[in-house]
Amino acid sequence: MKPDKNTAHPGRVAKQWRVPPQVYCALPETPCPYLEGRWERKVMTDIAGADAVEQYDLLSRAGFRRSHFFSYRPACSGCNACVPVRVIATQFQPGKSLKRVANRNKGLHASERPAVATHEQYALFDLYLTSRHADGEMIGMRFDDYSGMIEHTRLNTNVIEFRDESGRLVAACLVDWLIDGPSAVYSFFDPDLEDQSLGSYMVLWLIQAAVARGLSYVYLGYWIEASPKMSYKTRFRPIEGFTPQGWKILFD
Repeated sequence: MKPDKNTAHPGRVAKQWRVPPQVYCALPETPCPYLEGRWERKVMTDIAGADAVEQYDLLSRAGFRRSHFFSYRPACSGCNACVPVRVIATQFQPGKSLKRVANRNKGLHASERPAVATHEQYALFDLYLTSRHADGEMIGMRFDDYSGMIEHTRLNTNVIEFRDESGRLVAACLVDWLIDGPSAVYSFFDPDLEDQSLGSYMVLWLIQAAVARGLSYVYLGYWIEASPKMSYKTRFRPIEGFTPQGWKILFD
């Protein structure tokens, strides 16, 4: 569960940035993929230029997420169910169930790879989607689509690969390293190993990696209270949510 020492990212010192003004656009409404009968709309902006890293560091602290070269956040009419969340890594203490998750996966080896897609990763990704998200919007993604998801980045991005003792790839996580902690963009794993709770294990690994680098948080994207698919995120406490008043503790 220890992060690779050879690829550790040292903590960066905060500084004052002069980030160029952002241009934002509102996308058309589409059916919400999480809550039946609701519609979602996103506000999106480009992550570009020499200040791309600084841009997204600031945007992430305002609740934005990333997809390819763009940053977005929900702007749904009459709905605020999507809450950006981050674990306070420096205060995290695993409970008994998460300790069991760590123990079940202690034989795995994690390595940080460049943001370059491989056919081995894609095969696992496709298996995961087919088994776990067959009705999702990502189903049917070809290798070229997967490559874009992995490689279209202007940030400090890695793919964290998790292999068993035989060297077989069993899980992977696309991660952006921000000034105050890692942001989990997308993770996937072997659905036949569901009992190992690999999704939760990858979050545990990111928390440990953040602390090892002197970073404060692990960004986990959006949490929706009414969505069972999102419930695992609240296992990691203390966890903050971004509210109209800024970041506030949701569960401690």
